[in-house]
Amino acid sequence: MSAQTFTIEDAQAANLVLAGVEKGRQAVHDLVTAYRANRRTGSACTKTRGEVSGNNKKIFKQKGTGNARHGDKRAPIFVGGGVVFGPRPRDYSKKVPKTVRKLALRRVLGDLTRAGTIRTVDSFTIPDGKTKSFISALSAITQPDKILVVGNSFDDNTYLAGRNVSWVQLVTASDLNVEQLLLANSVILVGDALTTLAHRTA
Repeated sequence: MSAQTFTIEDAQAANLVLAGVEKGRQAVHDLVTAYRANRRTGSACTKTRGEVSGNNKKIFKQKGTGNARHGDKRAPIFVGGGVVFGPRPRDYSKKVPKTVRKLALRRVLGDLTRAGTIRTVDSFTIPDGKTKSFISALSAITQPDKILVVGNSFDDNTYLAGRNVSWVQLVTASDLNVEQLLLANSVILVGDALTTLAHRTA
């Protein structure tokens, strides 16, 4: 399982489009912001005076008490009353155009390629499904620290071997996103994952 450092020339040979350092920074920001916004549930909710428990009975008579005029006890100024302008369930999701997504992916892949943090291997499989073998295979490729392994597919034994390793993530090239690339210290491209990435950046 020999590994090679991925270079700009390798990207050109694989028809992988990379963005330069002067373009795509805002696209990356917009896409990561959208990822995080889309994970919000938007389920925060408070009850208005029409939703809290209680009745509409007037709490004391209109005149003669010396107090301010009040209707029911569900008014916001009373303990247990409704909340004024409180949060309501809402949708925080953002939509990002396909062209912006492509530009962001090109920019991040370009930055990682220029930094020399991407390695390529012909194949990555762990036949025995053991975590020890999984870690040994990765250590032979790069230093064990926040590694992202990208391939078109992985067999069940490889997933089994890597599921308990917190600092490694196995991702298919079709599902790879910009946030995963930004959080990784090392990226390993397996086999024909380059073909899929080239298609996504074209």
